[in-house]
Amino acid sequence: MKILHTSDWHLGRTLHGEDLHHHQVAFHDWLVDLVREREVDVVVIPGDVYDRAVPPTDSVKLLGRTLARLAETATVVLTPGNHDSADRLGFGRELMRAGVHLLTDMPALDHPVVVEDSHGEVLFFGLPYLEPDLARHKLKKEGEEPLARSHEAVTRAALDRVRERAAQHPGARTVVLAHTFVSGGDSSDSERDLSVGGVDSVPTGVLGGIDYLALGHLHGCQDLSATVGGPAWYSGSPLAFSFSEKGHRKSVLLVDLAAEGDVQVERIETPVPRRLTELRGTLEEILAQAPEHSEDYLKAIVTDTARPAHLQEQLHAAYPHLLLTSYEPVGRSGSDLAPEVRREADPLEVMDDFLGYVTGGDPTTAEHEVMDEAYTSVRTRRQEAS
Repeated sequence: MKILHTSDWHLGRTLHGEDLHHHQVAFHDWLVDLVREREVDVVVIPGDVYDRAVPPTDSVKLLGRTLARLAETATVVLTPGNHDSADRLGFGRELMRAGVHLLTDMPALDHPVVVEDSHGEVLFFGLPYLEPDLARHKLKKEGEEPLARSHEAVTRAALDRVRERAAQHPGARTVVLAHTFVSGGDSSDSERDLSVGGVDSVPTGVLGGIDYLALGHLHGCQDLSATVGGPAWYSGSPLAFSFSEKGHRKSVLLVDLAAEGDVQVERIETPVPRRLTELRGTLEEILAQAPEHSEDYLKAIVTDTARPAHLQEQLHAAYPHLLLTSYEPVGRSGSDLAPEVRREADPLEVMDDFLGYVTGGDPTTAEHEVMDEAYTSVRTRRQEAS
C-alpha cells in the first residue's frame, strides 16, 4: 500500500506579514498531481491543517477543494492538531464525501479507518492533538481517577486503546496519525509551545508497536524511527513559516507499507516559492549580495557602527521581498540598557544620549545643532504662550 504523509499546512498563516495563500494553492495543486502520478492509496494528514481555530474563508474553500480532489483517487485520513479546532474541523464529518475521513472525536480514537489491499487490512487510527487538561478526563477508565496531567500520560492511554483495538484484527497492519512533540525531535521558532507543567514532549518509549507512526507538529522533516523503535516520521510543513526554518528541506513522505509491515519511506521535496535568506553585515556588504539574493525572502541584520540613513528604503530597493530588518551595531549587545534619564539632566544631553543609543555612535556636530535648534524653538514657544 502506498501512503502519502503530509502535515502542518497551516492554511491562513502569513510569513512576517507576507500572505502565503497563493503559495499554499500552488502546493495543493502539486500535491494532487503527485498523488495521482504515484498512484497513492491513502493520504494521511496528522494535524494543523489550519493555522487557527477560525480560519479565513479562502483557507476553508481551499481545504474543501483539495480534499475533494484527493478523494477522487485516494482515501484521505485527517486529524486535528493544536492549531485546529477539532469541533469546527469535524463539523459535518458524517456528511463528508466517501473517501474523506475526519478523525476528530477523542472518545472514538480507537475506531480505525480500515483500508484493504491485496495483502489484507490496514488500520488507520487518528489521535487528534491531546490537550492534557482535557484528555486526562476523557481518556480515563470508568470509575478511575483522571490521568496524570502530562502529554506522556494521555498519549500512553490513547495508544493503549489503539493497541487493544488492533489486537482484535489479527494480521492487520497499523498506521497511527499523532499530532505531538516526541522527545528528540528538532523544533523551530514557528511551532506553538505545548508545555504542560514544564514538559512539552512525549517520551519515545510510549510510541512503539506501530507499523508506521505518521507524526505532525514539528515543521522540519525528520526520522525518529531509531529512537521510537519502529517507523516514525515527521513529514514537516510544506512551506517555511519562520527564518529558523531557512535550512529545512521541505518535504512530503511516500510510504510503501509491505505485506508483513515492512516500511520504505521516500522523501519528496515540495516546491519552494522563495528561498529564506539571512544576511549579516554592514549595509554596504548586504547590498553587495543583492544580485544573488534579490528574489529571496530576506532577513537583514545590519551591523554598521552608526545607523545608516534611509536604511529601510535602501534595503527595499535592492530586496523587494525584504521581510525583517534588525539593527545590531558592532560592539553592542542586545542586553545593553538604555541610558538612564535623570530628572535633573540637561534635555540636550538626554537627546544626545538617546541618539547615541539608537545609532550606536556619538551625535555629529550637525545632528547636535539640529536638536539644539529644535529644543530652543520649543522652549521659546512655550515661554511665549505662558
